[in-house]
Amino acid sequence: MPLEIAVVGAGTMGAGIAQVCATVGLPVVLVDVSDEQLRRGRASITNSLGKLEAKGALPRPAAEIESVVRTSTDVSDASRAAVVIEAVFEDVAVKTELFERLDRVAGPATIFASNTSSISITRLAAATKRPDRVVGLHFMNPVPVMGIVEVIRGLDTSDQTVAAVKRLAEKLGKRAVESRDVPGFIANRVLMPMINEAVFALAEGVGSAEDIDAMLQGLNFPLGPLALADLIGLDVCLAILEVLQRDFGDPKYRPAPLLRQYVAGGRLGRKSGRGFHLYA
Repeated sequence: MPLEIAVVGAGTMGAGIAQVCATVGLPVVLVDVSDEQLRRGRASITNSLGKLEAKGALPRPAAEIESVVRTSTDVSDASRAAVVIEAVFEDVAVKTELFERLDRVAGPATIFASNTSSISITRLAAATKRPDRVVGLHFMNPVPVMGIVEVIRGLDTSDQTVAAVKRLAEKLGKRAVESRDVPGFIANRVLMPMINEAVFALAEGVGSAEDIDAMLQGLNFPLGPLALADLIGLDVCLAILEVLQRDFGDPKYRPAPLLRQYVAGGRLGRKSGRGFHLYA
């Protein structure tokens, strides 16, 4: 029986992680508290696999790949997995509570990997009795397309745990880049201030959203910063910037007021149909 992976959180990232695991033949249990969220997660996987199959980009039929993904609303169903990948909302209280629950039901050898984009792995590990087996495994969005992951070593993460998740990343076809456990790690330490500055520029009328994005694309960025924020989710960007500002204590990370306003108004980007740009 191949290694089983549990993915907790069936949102955009969790569904993508489950998909890439299933694509390489790893049995996956996708866990969420809501049946509706699980249905959306399953539909996202079906849709993504269908598009890849139409392009001839899958190693075997989409239906066969999807058949190794099962779903559950009971976190105890993650207990048989060799690796549990947490992909819930970017909130330290939510993640900490989940890790405490997982620690009670999972076997002592199970590795806990968090897909957090900014929260301290050391802090999450402290909620468990296995800090040596807690590690950051930060996937990029969209997961099936992006070929890189961040591996974050907490204060007590063992070499064996880091090596195990790097082997998993390699099996998934991802390049693993190791980062220290600092706010934002590598990706968002660099990316979020750029996105935030683009929002300030938009608010100050320096340029339109289209022109700001076009300028950065002209510098060989595949997406402009505002379009990328829409893809990530403006609520996620705001949460990451708040972590950076709080943990560094540096005002340069303060979220742009316009970003806060958009999130308060429900303009979250692609997932809500409207952010800095409009989406069908």
